[in-house]
Formats: sequence, structure tokens, C-alpha cells
Amino acid sequence: MDERTIAMLVVYLLCMFAGVPAKGKPLLDVCATCHANATCDDKSDGSGKVCNCKYGFVGNGRNFCQDKDECLISAKLCGQHTTCHNTYGSYYCTCLTGYSPSNNMTVFIPNDGTHCQDIDECRITGQCGDGGQCRNLEGSFDCSCMVGYKVHNGTEPFHPMKDKASCKVVNCGPPVSVKDTVLLSVTGTTYSSVAMFGCDEGFVWRTGDNSSVCGADGLWRRPTLVCEAKCGPVPFIANSEVVWQNRSVVVHRCVVGYHSWRGNNVSVCGSSGAWQKATLTCIETKPPINHLFMFNENCLHWKAEKYEEDTEVYKVTYTGSRDYQKSFHDKRKHFLSSKADQLELCLNLLPVTNYSISITATLARFTASITTNTSLPVPLAPVIYYREYETPLPTLRLRRSPSTLDPISLYQVFVLPVEEIMMFDCSSPVSLDSSSKMKSPAKYITAQFDVQHVGTDMNFTVGDGFLYGGIYNTPLQGGNNYYIILRTVSQWRTALESNCVLWAKVRGTSYVLKVSSLAATALVGLLAVVLLGMYSFTWYYTYFIICPVNVM
Repeated sequence: MDERTIAMLVVYLLCMFAGVPAKGKPLLDVCATCHANATCDDKSDGSGKVCNCKYGFVGNGRNFCQDKDECLISAKLCGQHTTCHNTYGSYYCTCLTGYSPSNNMTVFIPNDGTHCQDIDECRITGQCGDGGQCRNLEGSFDCSCMVGYKVHNGTEPFHPMKDKASCKVVNCGPPVSVKDTVLLSVTGTTYSSVAMFGCDEGFVWRTGDNSSVCGADGLWRRPTLVCEAKCGPVPFIANSEVVWQNRSVVVHRCVVGYHSWRGNNVSVCGSSGAWQKATLTCIETKPPINHLFMFNENCLHWKAEKYEEDTEVYKVTYTGSRDYQKSFHDKRKHFLSSKADQLELCLNLLPVTNYSISITATLARFTASITTNTSLPVPLAPVIYYREYETPLPTLRLRRSPSTLDPISLYQVFVLPVEEIMMFDCSSPVSLDSSSKMKSPAKYITAQFDVQHVGTDMNFTVGDGFLYGGIYNTPLQGGNNYYIILRTVSQWRTALESNCVLWAKVRGTSYVLKVSSLAATALVGLLAVVLLGMYSFTWYYTYFIICPVNVM
């Protein structure tokens, strides 16, 4: 395509759109080309015609004019409390539920100032139903029940069209009777109804009001009418209540927390006009075992709640354990039968033991429990064989109880010079290490034995120079007299108890001196034997050798 052809084509298109006819063509009718939803209007400069889309449509006026959604263009087009509805080429407004147009028209366009205003639904009589009272709200309303009515199928406040709730009149049901009275009349069972009472036959109206009214809470207001029997008020029995009565007989029973102890429970109105009062005695109900406590560390005391003539069988179970001896376990039982109401039972509890004790009243099927901790006692004196020795290496003997439940922790051996000791305090604290001992002639500890290393029989030689429990067994000094003390020690945590016995006495003869004395004695004896031998030989020689003839 050459340049001339392209130029002619451009001129043609410009003329066509401008309404100018091409060369050799008639003028174009613009109005004939307008869209169905457009109007043909004069141009403002008078140069020709132009197609414009009608109100409510948007487009170029010729090829298309589509609907304009006014509701999307402005959210507040219709104003507050409204709903905007688009139509083909237009729109209209309606009010939300609870509001009405100010021009009283169902639909409107707010170009004349029409707006939506709140509807006062409470102006409609019976909006909330019987017994309901209406409260107007902005764009709505709610309901609540008047005094004497209760909401049904919902809670207050409620909307009768949304919640399906309603108010119903309070119904108290049949009037509640009062003792010794009869119902005379009643106006109904709903709120504010009134019931009238009178005294029953055989009773006299003394004081009070005899009317009862159905209240807004659905309960009858009890009358204050007081009717007394001809014998006077019902007899009073402490801690009891009336189960049944008429004008001449009253049956009593103990209130909760008390039980009958003795006596009859019926009061009778006598012919003399006086009550023959019941002899019922009501005492407080207490556990079959109460006021349980320990005394003297090994004994139990408790109070038994039962009829005096009954014999109760008690089962006492006690279990002991020791924190310092995990393998220890002491479990025992004891049975006791008694009619007494104050009981005491002493148990042979082991020392330094945590006990849990339970007492069961087998007939009453009741169990009470108590815990206790036994203390550390003074250990028993050890079984020894006392002797007096004249040797510097005396061997002593100890016999220990075969029981493994005794609380003894260790044994200690003390050496005391006789000349310097006037008194030995067995409870005096002595350190358990070797650094605490004092050399002779003062008292000192010469050996220590852990109870785990002591059998039922033990022999010990004082002064043998060995270590016992980390303590040096110092040899005894010759020429001194000593007491040997054996101390048993029971120790648990910070508590310590001890017991001492005199194990032996060692006389102070020197070993060298003793040997010398024995040697001297032996020498004197030998000299005596030699002299006796020489005398015997001289006599024999003289008598049989020198003088034989004379003899013959």
C-alpha cells in the first residue's frame, strides 16, 4: 500500500467520525448511530450532534451504554439505617427493620430529603404478650416480665419474635399447710392469690395471721397462725424434733447429729389437760472411738461412744519403721474386749521407731488412727564377766544379746588409774576419734567397737597395742592399778544415751619385779634342796661307811 492510499484512508476515517462526509459521499446522520439507552444532543459549541447515555447509564452513547450501579458508587447514597437497591438504569432505597421512611413511602430516593427514622414498637399494645413490658431500642425493642410473671422458654430480656420466649404468670401450686391447721378457702394458685387457714379440731388459735399469699417467687408466704393443743404447747425435749402429732399425741425423735440414749419418745395429752412428757434423752453423736492420744510414750487412751451395756471388741494394729534402719519392720496386732467407756492400753513399742497405730471398733466398724515416735532409751547394761587380774595384758569377755532390735550403736572401753579416779561420769561426752584420748595416768578411751562388728560373744585384751575403731589400745604401765570400764552407747541423730559397767580391775605388780621374785624364790628353794642333799650324804657316809662294825 503506497503512501497516498494510506493518507486517503486516514482522511476518510476522520471524516466519518467527525460527521464530515468523504469526498463524493453524503453527510453522516449521527443521531441514527446513538445507542438505544442514549439521547442525541446538540454539541455545546453548535458544531453538530453528539450521543449521550441516558441518566443511570454509562458509555460512549453510540456503541454501548451499560447500567450504572449507584449502590456501589456510594455506600451512604441512601443515608443511615437503609438498604440500597440497584435497578436497570436507576436505584431505590428502603429502611432497615425497626425503621420507617420519613415520607411514609415503602421505597424512596433520598433526593427530596427522605430519611429512615426509628419505629417505636412499644406503641403497639400487647407487643410483649401478657405480663410483658416493652422497652424501645434504636431500631428494635426487647421485653421483660412484670412482677408476678416469669419468662418461659428463654431469659430476660427477650425478643418475642426472635427468641420464642414469653411471660407466664407465677403459679405457687397448692397452698402449704401449717401444722395444727386446716385450709378454709383459697382464691387461686397464681401470683397474689390468698389462702385462709383455721386451727384444726382440738387446737386453739392463740396468735398470728391466718392468711397465706402467693408471692412473685412462686412460694406461698406461710401464715403466722399459732395453734396450740388444749394441753398447751408441745413439750420441749432438748436436741429433738417432732415427727408426728395430733391433738393428743406427739412423737419425738433426735435431730441430726444426736442419737437416743434412753427413754420413750411419745408425749401424751392427759385427761387432766397436762402433757405426759416423753422421757427421750438425745446425746451428741460422736465417733465410736474419740479423744485418742498417747501417754508415757507406749500407752494409748481413748473414749468409747456406745451404750453402757454393750461390749465392744477392739483390734489394735501397729506398724513401726526406722529412718536410720531401712530393713527394720515391726508389725503387730492386739485384741481387746471391753464394756468401759474410758480405755487404756500399753504396748511394748520398740525405741527410736516411728509407729502408725490404728484402732478398729469391730462391731461399730469404725477405725481411728494415730502416729507416734518413740525416743532413745538408756541401753541395758552389758553382760560381762568381772575379774581381777595381775597381768598387764588381761583378756576380758563380753556377752551381747542376740536381739538385733536393741538400739545400741557402739561399745567403748575406758582405762581409769585407780589412784586418781574418785568418780566416773558415764554420761560425760567423749569424742569418738583417737585424737580425744588422754595418756595415762588420766582416764582415756582405749578401744571402740561398732555394734555391727560385735557378735554374741567377744574377747578383748587390754593393752595389746592394736587399733580398735581407729583408737590405739595403749599398753598398761607396770606398777599401776587400773579399772577397766565398758560403756554401751545408743546414738541416733543428735540424741545419745549410755550405760557403764565395771569390767575388770588390773593390779599394778611390775612384770619384771614379779619375774625376779619368782626367780629368787626358785633360787632359795634350790639352795634348800642342795643343803638337804649334802646333809643326807654326810649322814649316810658316816653311818654306813665309817662306822659299819659298830653297826653290825
